Amino acid sequence: MPRREVVAQRMADAVVKRLTTRKVVEVKDEAAARAAIRHVVLDNLLGEEQIEADARKLLMDHAKAIKESAADYRALFGKVKEKLARERGFIL
Repeated sequence: MPRREVVAQRMADAVVKRLTTRKVVEVKDEAAARAAIRHVVLDNLLGEEQIEADARKLLMDHAKAIKESAADYRALFGKVKEKLARERGFIL
C-alpha cells in the first residue's frame, strides 16, 4: 500500500474516532464514514503532490537562471508551490 494511502487511512480513522468519541456526529456506518474521509484526504494528498511536481518542473525549466543568480532553491520552491496552489484554489 503506498504511503499516501496509509496516511489517508490513519487520518480517516483518527477523524472518525475523534468525532464519535466527542459525540460531535452520530455515525451509523463507521466504515463508510472512514472510506469517505479517506477519499477526501487522498484527493488532497494527490493534489498537493501534483502541485509539488509542477513546481519542480517549473524550477527545472529555469535551473540555469536560478543557479546563476545563487537564489535559494528551497525558498523558490516554497514560493512557486504557494503561487500554484493559490492559482488553483488549493489550500496547502
